[in-house]
Amino acid sequence: MTENLIEALGQIAGTENVLTGIAAAPYYKDQRGNYSGIAIAVVLPIDTQQVSAIVTLCASHRIAIVPQGGNTSLCGGSVPLAEDRQALSGKQVVINLSRMTAIRAFDAVNYTMTVETGCTLAHARDVAAQNNRLFPLSLTAIEARCEIGGNLSTNAGGIGVLRYGNMRDLVLGLEVVLPDGRIWNGLRSLRKDNSGYDLKQLFIGAEGTLGIITAAVLKLLPRPASQASACVAVREPASAVALLAHLRATCGDRISAFEIIARPCLDLVLRHFKDTAEPFRQSYQWMVLIDLSDVLEVPLDKALRNALGSFGAGISEYLVTVDKAQADSWWNLRKYISDAQKIDGVSIKHDISVPITSVPAFLGLADAALKREFPGVRIVAFGHIGDGNIHYNASMPDPLQNAQFLARSAEVNRIVYDIVAQLNGSISAEHGLGQLKRDEIRHYKNSLELELMLKIKHTLDPLGLMNPGKVI
Repeated sequence: MTENLIEALGQIAGTENVLTGIAAAPYYKDQRGNYSGIAIAVVLPIDTQQVSAIVTLCASHRIAIVPQGGNTSLCGGSVPLAEDRQALSGKQVVINLSRMTAIRAFDAVNYTMTVETGCTLAHARDVAAQNNRLFPLSLTAIEARCEIGGNLSTNAGGIGVLRYGNMRDLVLGLEVVLPDGRIWNGLRSLRKDNSGYDLKQLFIGAEGTLGIITAAVLKLLPRPASQASACVAVREPASAVALLAHLRATCGDRISAFEIIARPCLDLVLRHFKDTAEPFRQSYQWMVLIDLSDVLEVPLDKALRNALGSFGAGISEYLVTVDKAQADSWWNLRKYISDAQKIDGVSIKHDISVPITSVPAFLGLADAALKREFPGVRIVAFGHIGDGNIHYNASMPDPLQNAQFLARSAEVNRIVYDIVAQLNGSISAEHGLGQLKRDEIRHYKNSLELELMLKIKHTLDPLGLMNPGKVI
């Protein structure tokens, strides 16, 4: 049956676009190297009709489907299950959508563009810029590799969420292949459509468990004409939160990024990336990076300096610039954190969110709890304080101690996640659940939420064929 299936897949997508064996192996491993699995084949369709035919074929044979884009998932959501975890007797096919890259339409007047799922985020941003428009989703470390379908499926966030929102806020319509192979054409470019349930929102953030997104209508915005950036040493996280409130009152929606970085993050980056430098003459424990932008050509550096100068004692020192190279050098300190951690060794990573006002409480409680239970633990905390999303990673500096520490990851997670729950937060802010947090979420979603999620899943995917073993 396997040979017949592979032959049938080749008839749909072309034999050269059906990969098996060694050729398929790279598609079976996730970016972090934490998850790897096995599948019958990897298929690379070129259009929605081929996706529909492949899904219809797999459904008829009860073959599970793993949708995949740029495979930059951080939670194992875009790779097949390992052999010992495979559902449906281990029968899976990976549908990689990276060949579906077309920009189907660009409407500068309506401020929309219609793109296919395999279009990279970098390309979508470039096309918008070439037409004097802005697509504001910004994931600087992986923009060249991550794809719009994956951004949608994980409801990606990034550094601009406080101004522009998550991916679900930047989409007007979707085209989706359903688990039975039918195509739902919801590619509407309407900003007002109150004619029933907003079906597209079911598929955004669902990580391919309800259907395969094949195209999307994206919202565009005016392209900024002026920008100013600041690097600010704050005394503590509470000062950063107060500063954000002060800037919002004085600068309004010009704030396009507001990121916090703890001292251990900077130490790692400065150690492993020689083209980086300490921003100030002395070191500080906490630093905030800020961007302001406006569609008008106005001197934002003056407004930013005035706002920072009027804030008060919570700031130790600050720098302001309109020079792109200078701003980029500061933002590289943020951009390189994840790579610096990877060079330094494995850590236990958390992608959490709490209300912005609760960020200082979370950091204080989580730091104290981990240090009490694991003396000597190193906390690497950074991220999108402007929307309450903190990347909170823990490790031991000594490799031998770290191996022992990693073996207790379940205990570490429980400590961190219980504090998040105590503060009415989420254990997954922007990376999704994938395989990593599929079981963990059961501790933090109430029974009614889980029941509703399961009912939606069963209604749309009664055979359980779409990305099994992920999310729920």
